[in-house]
Amino acid sequence: MSATRTIALPSAQVGTGNPVFTIAEMSGNHNGDLDRALEIVDAVATTGASALKIQTYTADTLTINSDAPAFRVKGDHDLWGGRNLYSLYQEAHTPWDWHEAIFKRAREHNLIPFSTPFDPTAVEFLEALGVELYKTASAEIVDIPLMREIARTGKPIIMSTGMATLAEIDTAVTAVRDAGCKDLVLLACTAAYPALPEEARLGNISALRDAFDVPVGLSDHTLGIGVAVAAAALGAVAVEKHLTLSRESGGVDADFSLVPDEFRALVASAEQARVAVDSGVAFGPTPEEQAVLALRRSLYVIDDVRQGDLVTADNVRSIRPAGGLEPDAFDVVLGRTFTTDVSRGTPLTWNLL
Repeated sequence: MSATRTIALPSAQVGTGNPVFTIAEMSGNHNGDLDRALEIVDAVATTGASALKIQTYTADTLTINSDAPAFRVKGDHDLWGGRNLYSLYQEAHTPWDWHEAIFKRAREHNLIPFSTPFDPTAVEFLEALGVELYKTASAEIVDIPLMREIARTGKPIIMSTGMATLAEIDTAVTAVRDAGCKDLVLLACTAAYPALPEEARLGNISALRDAFDVPVGLSDHTLGIGVAVAAAALGAVAVEKHLTLSRESGGVDADFSLVPDEFRALVASAEQARVAVDSGVAFGPTPEEQAVLALRRSLYVIDDVRQGDLVTADNVRSIRPAGGLEPDAFDVVLGRTFTTDVSRGTPLTWNLL
């Protein structure tokens, strides 16, 4: 697979030279309310995003209900410190009987709906809903049997690589390719919530592209849009960010999620960054600069003169616009004689001297 290869989806092209594929992740921001989930879909549609992503799991498919220390988030975690994993996943999961309504609403808005499955039953369920592609989560990159199960669908895979070593990424990439995945996008990712910009490791975008010869994007959990826009400038073909209606309304992911206006700015800014970098290297005026080119300084006659008058600093000066001799010619023409009467505001040319 070439890193410049385009992955063709029914309503989008993902790859180098195409608009940045922007993914709005709902995650647990529905706060357990289907109406809110659908409102999020409607909001995503106003941002210009390419796709809406959810997650397909239940607390029981991810873990067991245990209060043992290993089943609690470390106490110093900024958002979920001390939380029991089972109760956290119960709160954050998207009920499976909501999926069809969410996907239907997204498709009505010409968004591409897809999901991250966390076990084989989720893959089977999503296949029945006709998903176009799959996302795999950073923590699941070591679940090679799950990776193979997803790859056997033949659908494109977007694989997050947070926390993973290069060897672990290689194992997962090899596994999905051997299982039939032909269309793969890797996402550089820092799997911290929220993530710090100084841990973003955006250099991994080019490193992953070179190592695995696939298109590469970014799954971003930093605050704001700056890191994601920088990623687009570095060649990220896709950018994923969490979206909520309002951070003040709370929720397990709200603190590091964008609101619709911010996501709209991300979509626009990421595309501007991509286009600007793709403009390449060239010197001289662009077509759009031609109008400004006419505003360069040149030598102009700034006072009415008569035939036989000498060129002086009082009657010739370097001003805007262009049209006269170059400013550096002033010392050459100084003291020369005008061969004709010249009106103020006339560009100075050799045929006047």
